[in-house]
Amino acid sequence: MSRPEPRGDVAAAAASGVDDTVRDLLLLMPRMVGRVKKIPVPEALRSLALAPRHLSLLSYLLFDGAMTVNELAARLQVAPTTVSLLIGDLSRKGILERHEDPADRRRRIIRIAADQQPAIAAWLAPGAAAWREALAPLTPEQRRLFVDTLLAYEAAVSREGSNQEPAPGR
Repeated sequence: MSRPEPRGDVAAAAASGVDDTVRDLLLLMPRMVGRVKKIPVPEALRSLALAPRHLSLLSYLLFDGAMTVNELAARLQVAPTTVSLLIGDLSRKGILERHEDPADRRRRIIRIAADQQPAIAAWLAPGAAAWREALAPLTPEQRRLFVDTLLAYEAAVSREGSNQEPAPGR
């Protein structure tokens, strides 16, 4: 099967082998997304209607332990008020606990509730372990390049998505 002749910048990319890598990723990305979507939510958490926005917050608390609202906001790259709303939602569901910071009574320390920790760890820890396994052989510079590449991809997809017409029926 012949491929269409590339033009302009696309020709330079094809000549440098970028197109072959794009083809590899076009095959890999849907498989990765499909596998992640198949990770079952633990029975104990299914009824809690957790949304994707909760997962990063829970992952950070699981991976790094208890944090303040401001620390979580900085990690999640959102406003503290946004994190406070998420924490309030998860606290009402019994997933998170808020405790007074002994060093500063005005601050709250947020942690995963002890009775929820095993289910959340069973659900989210394998993802962190898989990333650790994949990234461990890389140098710090290679890891930074990998993350920067994913961020550039996310930005490009966001740009492209904002320039497109909505799909029929949406």
